[in-house]
Amino acid sequence: MRIYVADTEDEMAYHAAGVISDRLIKYPDTTLGLATGGTMIGPYRYLVQMYERGIISFKSVVTFNLDEYVGIEASHPASFHHFMYEHLFEHIDILPQNVHIPDGMANDIQAECKRYDCAIKEHGGIDLQILGIGLNGHIGFNEPGTPFGTTTHVVDLTETTRAANARFFGSVEDVPKQAVTMGIKNIMQSRSIILMASGEAKADIIAKALTGPVTQRVPASVLQLHPQLTVILDRQAASSMPKDYFDCSFVA
Repeated sequence: MRIYVADTEDEMAYHAAGVISDRLIKYPDTTLGLATGGTMIGPYRYLVQMYERGIISFKSVVTFNLDEYVGIEASHPASFHHFMYEHLFEHIDILPQNVHIPDGMANDIQAECKRYDCAIKEHGGIDLQILGIGLNGHIGFNEPGTPFGTTTHVVDLTETTRAANARFFGSVEDVPKQAVTMGIKNIMQSRSIILMASGEAKADIIAKALTGPVTQRVPASVLQLHPQLTVILDRQAASSMPKDYFDCSFVA
C-alpha cells in the first residue's frame, strides 16, 4: 500500500490524474475501471486538460464503470452515464464502443450483470481501477455485508447511501433503491487500484478501511489485501489515521 496525502483536494485530484496519465502514456491500450462522485470531478478535469494539451490520448483506452442505478434512463441528469459524459467522455477522443457502463434499464437485470462480467473478461480484466469510498465503507455499491467473492450484481442500497446521494436527485425519496455494481471480486482482480477520499467526513471510515480488521462489515477493508494499492487523500480525510502509520507508507 502506498499513501499520498495532499494539502488540498485540488492537489489530490492533480496527483491522481498524474498517476492515471502516466499509465496511459506507458500503456496506451489500458483498460480503466472508473468511478463517479464529487471526488472524481477534479481528476477527470485534469485528464481532459492533459488530453487537450496532447499529453495523453484515449483512442485505445477501454473503460468500465463501477456501477449504475437501476430504473433510471442513461439520459437522467443523476445517472452515472450522464456524469461520465458530462465530466469526461464528451471531452476526449475515446471511442464509443470502448465505453462500458452497466445498463440499469435492462429488461433482464440479472442477465445484464452476467453480460458485464463477460465483457470485462473479454477485455482481459481491468488494469487500473479508480475507487471512491462511501461513509459506510462501500466500494462501488458493495454495501456492508457483501461477500468478498461477489461479481457484478444487483444491490439494495442502504438508507445511508441513498441519503448521501440525495443531493444529486433533489430528495432522498427520488434516489433509486437498487443499483447494478461490479462486485468486490471484480475490483480485487484489477491489476492496480487507486482509492481516493477527501474531507473530514471520510476520515473515520478511511482509518477503519486501511488500518482496521479486514471484514465484510467494512467492504473497503479488503483493499488492504491488494498488492498494488495506491491511496490518495487530502489532509482532512487522513486526519484519523494512526500517527505512526505513515512511517512506512507515507509518500508525500
